[in-house]
Amino acid sequence: MKPVRLISGFLTVGGWTLASRCLGFARDIVMASTLGAGPVAEAFLIAFALPNMFRRFFAEGALNMAFVPLFAKKLAAGEDAMLFARDAASALATLLLVLCLLAQVVMPWLVYAMASGFSCDERFTLAVAYGRIAFPYILFISLAAILSGILNTLGRFAAAAAAPVVLNVLFLGAVGLALRLGWPLGDTLAWTVPVAGVAQMALLWFAARQAGYTLWLRRPRITPDLRRLAWIAGPALLAGGVSQVNLLVGRQIASFYDGAVAWLSYADRLYQLPLGVVGIAIGVVLLPDLARRLRAGDEDGGQASLNRAGEFALALTIPAATALAVIALPLIQTLFQRGAFSAHDAQATALALAIYGLGLPAFVLHKVLQPLFYAREDTNRPFHYALICLGVNLGLAVGLMPVAGFLAAPIAMSGAAWVMVILLWCGSRRMGNAAQIDARLGHRLPRILAASAVMGAALAIAAALLAPALADQGWRYGALFALVGLGLGSYFGTGTLLGAFRLAEFRAVVSRKGPKTSA
Repeated sequence: MKPVRLISGFLTVGGWTLASRCLGFARDIVMASTLGAGPVAEAFLIAFALPNMFRRFFAEGALNMAFVPLFAKKLAAGEDAMLFARDAASALATLLLVLCLLAQVVMPWLVYAMASGFSCDERFTLAVAYGRIAFPYILFISLAAILSGILNTLGRFAAAAAAPVVLNVLFLGAVGLALRLGWPLGDTLAWTVPVAGVAQMALLWFAARQAGYTLWLRRPRITPDLRRLAWIAGPALLAGGVSQVNLLVGRQIASFYDGAVAWLSYADRLYQLPLGVVGIAIGVVLLPDLARRLRAGDEDGGQASLNRAGEFALALTIPAATALAVIALPLIQTLFQRGAFSAHDAQATALALAIYGLGLPAFVLHKVLQPLFYAREDTNRPFHYALICLGVNLGLAVGLMPVAGFLAAPIAMSGAAWVMVILLWCGSRRMGNAAQIDARLGHRLPRILAASAVMGAALAIAAALLAPALADQGWRYGALFALVGLGLGSYFGTGTLLGAFRLAEFRAVVSRKGPKTSA
């Protein structure tokens, strides 16, 4: 895949992810307005986090990172790749079916592990009830992850990237129906979760079938290929478990502060927008591309792919991180402060958002560097690095809790993310040319930083001047739109003047025509 086509893949995935996240914002705005940061909102957020945690643990984290290189290898060798995919999906479905049944029994303990601060009030009972309803989502969404891996390996990114849009459309419809018909909103949202999982799986199943790859489940059987998959996935599974423990630490801390679970969730939603658009897009597109190149011995092509992915990531996430840190409060006030979501809620959420924003480049660079290891079927070192980061996260979260309160959670997450990037970078030094920074990235990175600094200063001055309009109910949307427009204009204008990037390159990506190469 040529660099321009690689970045086109990033934009395809990122565009659909942006659509999904915007719909997610609409959903959260409605939830914040109707439920605020109250017990029903917090209980549902914990219940929904449970299947999502196991999804990242089993499907997106471990299995998919191991599955994609092996599936790509079989495709390249002309072997029966679909037979391997069916065996993997059947084994995964059997494992998750058992997990779903077990979760119904142990749900109170799962909720306690997620948010022990709920144990003395009504949030615990609600979270257990919602969790039992929502948990089967993991079965359907994990099978959808296998289907996504098949489609992404084939270079068909659109359907897999569009699937989360279905989730948020169904959530918005469910909220509308609940408000119109008087249904309990928490119960309605909980039942929507497994329905959305079925819908996403169905969309991807038909997309794979249209591509000529029909996934059927069969009686599970242990084959040499599955043993190989399990051997590779094992360390990644453990690394995913460590990552989820990091998230658990944050939720546990938040559960001891009224409203903090919701504050962190809404802040997470905003910083996840650039992370999803850029980071997830890179992770999805880069892994199969690197796997093909490195297996073919194309070290120079691997270096070009990795550097263009890094350049694309930094050119978008450094300014995004700057903006989230500088104008966190106007963003939260405009998007969420209404109805049951108070000014105090907005201030607390903005503080968390600004801290998450400082870690955003690290979260995205993690997505750039990790595929370099997985493409070589090396899942051991990322696991060892994840263990170190777990210690950093625990130490910061517990140590800072008496001083920073619920803000210890985002501080610890951002700090651990930067440690992980440093470890991945140092570990990649022994991987040959593919992991080396090329002249173009070395030339452009300081210019990206300078353009972001100029944008941050412009945003800070403009936010101060527009403060009265941002506080006015009738003018705040227009003022925020002007603020965002100023940020975009100042960044891209300064970046173009400094040589951080060239607008012709963006036009070339959109038109699928390669630009002239230069340093």
